[in-house]
Amino acid sequence: MACQRHTLALRVSSSLHAKRSSLMGCTTVSPLQIQSSRTFASRSPGVVQALSTGDKLPGGDIKLAYFDSESNMQEISVEQLTKGKKVIIFAVPGAFTPTCSTKHLPGFVEKADEFKGKGVDTIACISVNDAFVMEAWAKQVGTDGKVMMLADGSANFAKALGVELDLTDKGLGIRSRRYSMIVDDGVVKDLNVEEGGAFTVSSADELLSAL
Repeated sequence: MACQRHTLALRVSSSLHAKRSSLMGCTTVSPLQIQSSRTFASRSPGVVQALSTGDKLPGGDIKLAYFDSESNMQEISVEQLTKGKKVIIFAVPGAFTPTCSTKHLPGFVEKADEFKGKGVDTIACISVNDAFVMEAWAKQVGTDGKVMMLADGSANFAKALGVELDLTDKGLGIRSRRYSMIVDDGVVKDLNVEEGGAFTVSSADELLSAL
């Protein structure tokens, strides 16, 4: 799908009384805007970050934690995750939050077989949570091994992509914007980053249409 390049600057502001789920981008957040002057290419017209389609995915040596099928904690680098493979990567602002738990993650679980049928090797969900939280969330949603649940606990990967969201003044620390992408052998082929608390362009159906 055609991508266009946009540059804009918006300001981060949020009501001190906004709900936690809204602050983490899991429901529509009307007062939340993002300030940036970076350039990007994406199908989401109101969002900015450093990454563009056609770029090599940054942060290859960054390690992401997960639990394997035998409940042992493991680490995988971004390079190991993507090298020589076609991978779907999507990120959520936080585990166990409303839209993330009822729409975003379940959509990829439900469509996992369709993605595999289109040549996708791995579907990975990333959040700025620890591996224990991601494992508990996987069990609650019932990912059944269809989606790899990866913890970006210190937001290193989010920062490498330029999609970090600073909510430390609200007690939520550094979080990630909601996005999804197709990565083929380490190269970003399709990128969809949400604006504010929206959930419009990063769904499983959206990526399936791009494939």
